[in-house]
Amino acid sequence: MGLFLRTKRVKHRRFDYQPRFYNPEKEQKLRQRIRIRSRASRRRSPAGLIYALLLLMLAFYIYKSLA
Repeated sequence: MGLFLRTKRVKHRRFDYQPRFYNPEKEQKLRQRIRIRSRASRRRSPAGLIYALLLLMLAFYIYKSLA
């Protein structure tokens, strides 16, 4: 019976706290630096792809030698 009854959904409370010494310019600079760091960390060297290809070639070689 509980499946077909409409009940109120519980919503999360929003956290709305303004710090005492809030500096929006400093906060914006910090967010900009974090964004730049996250973009830089996404750049990866192709070493992972090379290792995967080598592993695949090794597996293929072993498979062919057993057959």
